Amino acid sequence: MVDLLRQIAESESPSAGFSATTVQTLRQRGFQAYLVGGCVRDLLLGREPKDYDVATNATPQQVMTIFPETYAVGAQFGVVLVPVPGPPPDRVVASHASSDKSAGFSSHDHAVEVATFRSDIGYSDGRHPDEVRFSQDPREDVARRDFTINGMLLDPVSGAVLDIVGGRRDLEDKIVRAIGDPERRFAEDKLRMLRAVRFAARFEYAIEPATFAAIQKLAGEISAVSRERVRDELTRMLTEGHARRAFLLLDDSGLLREVLPEISAMKGVQQPPQFHPEGDVFVHTLLLLENLPHPCPPALAWGALLHDVGKPATFRVAPDRIRFDGHVDVGAKMAEEICQRLRFSGGDTEHVLALVDNHMRFGDATRMSESTLKKFLRMPQFDQHMALHRADSLASHGNLSTYKFVKEKLAAIPPEKMRPAPLVTGDDLIAAGHVPGPKFREILAAVEDAQLDGRLGSKQSALEFVRREFPA
Repeated sequence: MVDLLRQIAESESPSAGFSATTVQTLRQRGFQAYLVGGCVRDLLLGREPKDYDVATNATPQQVMTIFPETYAVGAQFGVVLVPVPGPPPDRVVASHASSDKSAGFSSHDHAVEVATFRSDIGYSDGRHPDEVRFSQDPREDVARRDFTINGMLLDPVSGAVLDIVGGRRDLEDKIVRAIGDPERRFAEDKLRMLRAVRFAARFEYAIEPATFAAIQKLAGEISAVSRERVRDELTRMLTEGHARRAFLLLDDSGLLREVLPEISAMKGVQQPPQFHPEGDVFVHTLLLLENLPHPCPPALAWGALLHDVGKPATFRVAPDRIRFDGHVDVGAKMAEEICQRLRFSGGDTEHVLALVDNHMRFGDATRMSESTLKKFLRMPQFDQHMALHRADSLASHGNLSTYKFVKEKLAAIPPEKMRPAPLVTGDDLIAAGHVPGPKFREILAAVEDAQLDGRLGSKQSALEFVRREFPA
């Protein structure tokens, strides 16, 4: 108990101490109050919680009276956010990997969610309760939650844990178990099926057999969940460091073919063993995910997942070997459709597509001209292209010679050589007698290539090059 209190006291999270203060304040006003959910689970595991939630028998109106500067983000469900005093933290949560509860804050780390004890009645949309009844009994509140490991209550004053559903035992046994009837829990909120997979992967736990059987039975109903919510859960699976295990569980549960049929289609698609001794496209992709950096930027994780998505559609057995002609172009189009389906932002989609579209170009790096190589190396967020190539190589032939070559080139070429100031401009072309138009782009590109190749070093030589190659 003392250790839990010490963890809260020594936490770097601004909401840790404030959550305990919030509980004390509610208690002083005569209400019951506890820390609840994932923060209790993480504290028991010796992990730093991402956020702190409070459960109380005070109604939302009473909470807002006690804490005037609250945000009633879900008052109809008994939920309000109480801001942590002081300036918000500098870090900003990525749009498609944000906390479940972020609501206008730079980070949920700067607010404490306070929820009224409740029981939920009816879930006609498979996501939200049709009716909420506030309760005075924490047992009623715990009974409607998702998994036993998320259903414990902690008194931050005494350090005592109120465990009604056997969550501590399941933490010790490393099991993800639905509270009560699994089918009922998943019918209430179908997103919980994906959350079960994510928790099992993140903590390297097993999913309790009845809970897993319920997921397999109801997997087809995941379509009731909004695409944004599905995207966010998948993003967390991809970036929390256990993506391979998560996708194996998605596959075994039947969820993968429902949420990402294009990835499920990779199973059994053989590859040329001389380049891919590891196995089929699905095996390769999951091995690649294991080799990504951690923490992993969301766009990089999605680019890695989708980099070979075009292979099943382009598979053919040629006389010499298995081939995937045009799989990059096909894959980029498929990746764009997936990003649109999952409601990615335009910027995130563009980033993912760039990773898919350029991942095979590394194979030509040692043969590129100086100008082509420099343009390749200065692509936006090239470090992520490098990370994808490294992971791709480690998940197949294991040869990192091209990765090392590119890394050495990046270190050897100074910035002024990578992005030199233009030797000629559009005004120079007009002064030389050229008429403005589409030809300008071609001329300026040719001059830049010659400059990057080291064939041109001055404005005079560049203008002579233009007169010779592009007479006005």
